[in-house]
Amino acid sequence: MVRIVLAEDSVLLREGLVGLLERFGHQVVAGAGTADELIAAVTEHRPDIVVTDVRMPPGFSDEGLRAAIELRTRQPDLPVLVLSQYVQRTYAEDLLDSADGRGVGYLLKERIGHVEEFIDALHRVGAGDTVVDPEVVRQLIRHRRDPLSRLTAREQEVLALMAEGKSNASVAAAMTVSEGTVSKHFGSILAKLDLSLDDTTNRRVLAVLAYLRG
Repeated sequence: MVRIVLAEDSVLLREGLVGLLERFGHQVVAGAGTADELIAAVTEHRPDIVVTDVRMPPGFSDEGLRAAIELRTRQPDLPVLVLSQYVQRTYAEDLLDSADGRGVGYLLKERIGHVEEFIDALHRVGAGDTVVDPEVVRQLIRHRRDPLSRLTAREQEVLALMAEGKSNASVAAAMTVSEGTVSKHFGSILAKLDLSLDDTTNRRVLAVLAYLRG
């Protein structure tokens, strides 16, 4: 069982998420409708993970994301999973930079195709992994064109999937190619970006994201 503080200003959506999480055996110890309530709830309940929206009262801009960054500053080991309807690039980078990017996720709501994907992301972030929506990666790539411009379209696709935290086998399945083909593409990416990475998936994700933010 994972103890969760859930921040979502829409009562209907919040209650729906509570029911979903409880169905998978987790406990929502507190629900928050504002960024201030989120910070207070985390301080009181010391949850295993925070799940938060980006836009929250009073400004409905980026209050939830900024609160998440503040919480990570106070508690670097606090896992945070952000669910959003859009990419807030600047604060997304700050969130990914916090605590070396470990135990953090940024997913777009409309891209979560299956409940199992969301629950899997929750578990991975709670375990200290990094889970990033490919659209966030694409926006980071657009702001780092050189030498990323040297990558082929296929290599950029592999890079985006790797940044989601996918293993070679998962990337191969998503692209309908062999693992050998994925390894070849990734080797080419490493060479073009002058990266040297070990074979652990999350360290690879962190290194790729660090490069994209650089």
